[in-house]
Amino acid sequence: MSTLTVYARAALPLVPGASRLPFVAGRGGEMPPLERARAGVRIDVAHLADYAHVCGFTLRDTLPATYLHVLAFPLHMSLMIDGRFPFPAVGLVHLANRIAVHRPLGTSETYDLTVRATPVEPHPKGRTFAIVSEGRVGDELVWEGTSTMLKRGAKGDADRAGGATLERGAKADADRPGGARTDSGAALAADAGTALATGPARSHPPQATWRLPEDLGRRYGAVSGDRNPIHLHRASARLFGFPRAIAHGMWTKAACLAALEARLPDAYAVDVAFRKPILLPGAATFAAEEDRFAVRSAKDANVIHLEGTVSHEPR
Repeated sequence: MSTLTVYARAALPLVPGASRLPFVAGRGGEMPPLERARAGVRIDVAHLADYAHVCGFTLRDTLPATYLHVLAFPLHMSLMIDGRFPFPAVGLVHLANRIAVHRPLGTSETYDLTVRATPVEPHPKGRTFAIVSEGRVGDELVWEGTSTMLKRGAKGDADRAGGATLERGAKADADRPGGARTDSGAALAADAGTALATGPARSHPPQATWRLPEDLGRRYGAVSGDRNPIHLHRASARLFGFPRAIAHGMWTKAACLAALEARLPDAYAVDVAFRKPILLPGAATFAAEEDRFAVRSAKDANVIHLEGTVSHEPR
């Protein structure tokens, strides 16, 4: 299924009355046992190089921790446009992401990917669920990812059309200090990836200013497959209540790991919480101290875009 078809299906619940159709997601209720799988995934080195370039990684014989998330993303979308899926895919807010790498991931290995959705849980701002992804080489679990998603609004309102309304609510909260978490992302300044990864953590904490171009969402969308309209153009973002396009959250996480890649052990877990969106074009600062890191507004350090931790105990 083409990307255009997938996003057309994802947007169908926004059409009044469409969620009543049996093949359209977003009819409310609980999360059914939904799973997707893709076996025998080989690494396209040219695509990996493009991804590494956009996110700031050094091209190596091992994969960035976030790369299998990109390969699993089509399975995420397939799951969320399933007619049994209770929420419209457009309008969901990415609250947090956890990735666990259990050993170095070779570029020449073949991976089997599976994704599943977890049960819905109550949240002060609506309801949450997670999409859990796993990567295996043979019978060995080598990688795990968990994306925690928020469906905004009161419990039981999932039938209400209005992805734009939901996104406007997210944007309004994001404009307030300490506001809602949302998805964000884009591409590093040319030398940031190497400049941040030098010296031991205690004596030389990495830090830099990132200048994010207007086309960052389109560049990351091209390599990740995530072409949510809030990331692509000012005009399409305005339809969902944002003054400009916003960066992908998973780009922001990838850029942080690119800055830290020389410091990361063979096995680790990285947890991030997405806070306020990064408007494109824009500027943000990255800083890390020991096992913690953050991305903040370059204009106001009190505005936090992302907070994260690295754990050396991934299991």
